[in-house]
Amino acid sequence: MRNNHVRLNCGITMPLIGLGTYSFPNDRNTTELAVHNALEMGYRHFDTAKIYGSEPALGKALNEAICEGVVEREDIFLTSKLWGSDHHDPVSALKQTLENVGMEYLDMYLVHWPVKLKPWVNYPVPNEDDFEKLDLENTWRGMEKCLEMGLCRCIGVSNFSTNKIQSLLDHASTTPAVNQVEMHPMWRQERLRKTCGDHKIHVSAYSPLGGPGNAWGSTAVVNHPIIRSIAFKHRATPAQVALNWGLSKGSSVIVKSFNGERMKENMGSFDLRLDDEDMLEIEKLEEMKIMRGEFHVNETTSPYKTIEELWDGEI
Repeated sequence: MRNNHVRLNCGITMPLIGLGTYSFPNDRNTTELAVHNALEMGYRHFDTAKIYGSEPALGKALNEAICEGVVEREDIFLTSKLWGSDHHDPVSALKQTLENVGMEYLDMYLVHWPVKLKPWVNYPVPNEDDFEKLDLENTWRGMEKCLEMGLCRCIGVSNFSTNKIQSLLDHASTTPAVNQVEMHPMWRQERLRKTCGDHKIHVSAYSPLGGPGNAWGSTAVVNHPIIRSIAFKHRATPAQVALNWGLSKGSSVIVKSFNGERMKENMGSFDLRLDDEDMLEIEKLEEMKIMRGEFHVNETTSPYKTIEELWDGEI
């Protein structure tokens, strides 16, 4: 196995650095160009979702590269996600995603959030009355059907807490291969990583730099004096330190910059080697849970009384 890949519990390998394709506003031409540039730089893992609106652009760029002989389909690792309004029928949702990306299969299909939304909710931040009670067992049965039908090579989850993972495992025939969550030096996810490790579920980190540049993100990670000091020590960048910390914890990282220089910089994080002193210094950073406000729920209209209940009090 190549040292920049991880072997998942489903038996396949996944590149440890992926390019996320969420952007706001979403521009198809910008996304296509970024994907072509990423392929030239060596990126082979691409992350999208129905709700991102980037599936068609990503698929077009990848298919062009395959047709031109730049890359083989077998060398690409493609991930997309089941949105909350499609929990009633994951198979149909995945078939639509495959049509969007112009592929016969995905490498990974994830349950985007452990929440069910009303069928018409196709916007990223749901309203207070958009939630329905989640039947996780039924959702996961649909995900397993996707796998059985050969529509994807692996299935997994995203934004699942320790308790949600345990609940899923109580009835799952197939253990999730991946749990993609926000994780960075200021939200280290120790308990969740331990639970996932016990069940051989790989933890993949989104917003591994703390989400700078996003409306909900922060520059607190890359601007933290400890991170910057470690970067100076190793003649690296703060972003490379944050990414290498995630890699050192055994996680993959999903980076989202379309800036060419930053894309190269992010790939350079493989070359950094943090020492024990660096890791201990990072453990001193105060935890900061950036995504806390992703879902806003109302105590009277939502089946989830608070965002803490949605995450079982672990957020």
